[in-house]
Amino acid sequence: MDMDRETDGILKAFLKERIGIFIVFSGAAGIVALILYLYDIPGEAMQYGFLLAFVWCMIFAVLDFLRYSHRHRILVDNFSKILSDVEKLPADTGLIAQDYQQMIREIYRQKAEMESGERISKQEMSDYYVMWVHQIKNPIAALKVLIQTCEEEEGNQQRKMKPGAAVYLKEMKQELFRIEQYAEMVLTYLRMEDMASDLSFEKYSLDKIVRQAVRKNSQMFILRKIGLDYQPLNHTVLTDEKWMVFVVEQILTNALKYTKEGKVSIYMEGKNLVIADTGIGIWPEDLPRVFERGFTGYNGRADKKSTGIGLYLCKKIMDRLRQEIWIESEVGVGTKVYLCMERDEVDTRD
Repeated sequence: MDMDRETDGILKAFLKERIGIFIVFSGAAGIVALILYLYDIPGEAMQYGFLLAFVWCMIFAVLDFLRYSHRHRILVDNFSKILSDVEKLPADTGLIAQDYQQMIREIYRQKAEMESGERISKQEMSDYYVMWVHQIKNPIAALKVLIQTCEEEEGNQQRKMKPGAAVYLKEMKQELFRIEQYAEMVLTYLRMEDMASDLSFEKYSLDKIVRQAVRKNSQMFILRKIGLDYQPLNHTVLTDEKWMVFVVEQILTNALKYTKEGKVSIYMEGKNLVIADTGIGIWPEDLPRVFERGFTGYNGRADKKSTGIGLYLCKKIMDRLRQEIWIESEVGVGTKVYLCMERDEVDTRD
């Protein structure tokens, strides 16, 4: 049925393209018939001549249609190959076809040059940022040592320390933690392009994953004096440990950033991991867009330090892991982030 429909479509297109030729032949045949009639040529001879001419034209038309249909099917069958190899185009059959194919080859050449230049530029930029992230880790490590030294001096010389020095140290620790987070975020963003080849799915203890993220944020819990309500989850999940740890870290970082007082709770709700805070919450009009790249919303504009990348990366990673993430929030009450630990069993190699 589909083949018949396809043939009908090809025939209609063929007749539409050849309509001019049919009109010319019909007009010529009419002129010849009129002249023969005026010269009083016997009707039987006219009929015989026109019959032979009609048969000849039909043979030519059928052969032309078969050739037209064959070329069409070659183009359709090789469409995907033509996109990557212009030499898969069918052989030239005329000057106009040659002109079109020459134009296609030139466009293909320019496209290949642009793609090559774009790949080189993108790779150079990626290499630069990877190098930048690794280089910035050195001053971060140095700052940590300096802060630790200041803390030791503060412990040994409490009476000699200037008023407010402890506050400054606390602020320095928080800002240093943010720098580390942003550097790690840049590296993760760059790795997203090749994430599919980096995935390694195994069964992991969810407690192990969560504890890694909590340990990374432990200093911020202490500095901001935010409580942690965490009970063993006793759940196993099929996922990629490295990427899932990053997601949980980002959610905990957001929870700490927007929670001035209270606590962060981590618990299971059915098959979903829930990370809840008692922070400022998210405005209802912002909730549908929180996973968009660069979207900061009302809270981000008020904070002036939000990048709008963290939740975007979380969403992209969860999509690649074939797991879901969604958020429920109420302004002034807090936010709950849900991570579905059930996995959509779909091939993740795309």
